[in-house]
Amino acid sequence: MKQPLTFDFRLGLVGYPLGHSLSPKIHAAALRASGLQGTYSLFPLHPEDKQALQDLLARVRAGGIHGLNVTIPHKQNVIEFMDELTPAARAIGAVNTVYMRGGKLIGDNTDAPGFLSDLKRAIGNRESGIEKAAIVLGAGGSARAVVYALLNDDWSVTIAARRLEQAKQLADSFTNYELRIMTFDLQPSPFSLIVNTTPLGMTPNIDQSPLPEKLPLPANAFVYDLVYNPRETKLVRDARAQGLRATTGLGMLIEQAARSFDLWTDHNPPRDVLYASVVE
Repeated sequence: MKQPLTFDFRLGLVGYPLGHSLSPKIHAAALRASGLQGTYSLFPLHPEDKQALQDLLARVRAGGIHGLNVTIPHKQNVIEFMDELTPAARAIGAVNTVYMRGGKLIGDNTDAPGFLSDLKRAIGNRESGIEKAAIVLGAGGSARAVVYALLNDDWSVTIAARRLEQAKQLADSFTNYELRIMTFDLQPSPFSLIVNTTPLGMTPNIDQSPLPEKLPLPANAFVYDLVYNPRETKLVRDARAQGLRATTGLGMLIEQAARSFDLWTDHNPPRDVLYASVVE
């Protein structure tokens, strides 16, 4: 049920550190575009401060906060305090959105559908004509959301990581699927999609890439880099130099935020307005 327009939504983000988060700009734009009153606050909580995290979640239970986003390092930390996890959050093993439903504190994950929605937007009509074979670079928390999204969209998935044991643990957690693991060497390269889930290339280390220098990329592959700061990462720049289509993860950031906002407010904000709020 939609709240009256005079309702004052109190929303926020918990993580550490949060100094460069774009979420306040995105959600302020979502509130304005939806004609809603409210605020979006940052709650930087140290990774080891479990009591502060529990106290913050108690404010959600009590109705003092109407919705929380969760980012590193608390996406796993909050799980023990949830009454229920959605199927996506349970399968991924991470929560990025918290809200109350039916008197229960719910842990959800909008990263996976946010990624898949933006991937489909970026690939466009090419998707129907490609073999859906993806390689995911990295095996951390972001990789789990990406792998979950791709598997549920009928992609075959290979996980590439420098630490093969971590990649094996990720693959083993998806027991109903057959996932391959490999190092970052892409030869031979039958992949139509390359997704970087590592932080390599993120500001200030903008000259880094998860892939070796001058590595030939698969012909006609699409490259999706979850890093969105800078606006064009080295991986994206190198892919475009080889004639490939490539994008950063800014669209995923906006899409997952919009889906969280919809869960909290029952309002689906216009994506172009949210995008404009962070690329002024």
